[in-house]
Amino acid sequence: MAEPAPQSDRVEAYAEALYAVARAEGDTKTVVDELFTVSRALEGNDELREKLTDPHIPVALRQQIVQDLLGGRASATTTNLVGMLVGNGRTRQIPAIVASMVELSAREADKEVAEVRSAVALSDDQVSRLADALHKATGKYVDIRVVIDESVKGGLVARVGDTVIDGSVRRRLELLRNSL
Repeated sequence: MAEPAPQSDRVEAYAEALYAVARAEGDTKTVVDELFTVSRALEGNDELREKLTDPHIPVALRQQIVQDLLGGRASATTTNLVGMLVGNGRTRQIPAIVASMVELSAREADKEVAEVRSAVALSDDQVSRLADALHKATGKYVDIRVVIDESVKGGLVARVGDTVIDGSVRRRLELLRNSL
């Protein structure tokens, strides 16, 4: 009898499968962006995560919750992929699967993922200018993923690989507090 695949192998396999579906549907960027948003929503909403993982709620009802939440707000491909993950009992792995998928997408474009934490949403122009600035600062071309994090207070915190650039108001306040 074969040993079950390690968790990370399953995460990678799902990420590759989802990415293949997104590519086949022809709108990889939109699907990856939407899945990233769904992933962040799941991480930040304990009630939603519990509903979608509750074994006492029938799978069909959990998938209907996904349809109700995403229908009309996300592409049909994204909605179907999230529904499939929920139906396969992979809700808790969605953040890891999507992170792997984002990495796969960035690698395919010869970029690195830059996770940027901001207290507010950024416009397309701000993201573009930020990508240029991070390229100049790190020498790497980046695929920016913005995470809304109100604890940042203002400014940004960017992570590209092992490099962290903390230009947040929170960090400046910490430095000021430490200097006093």
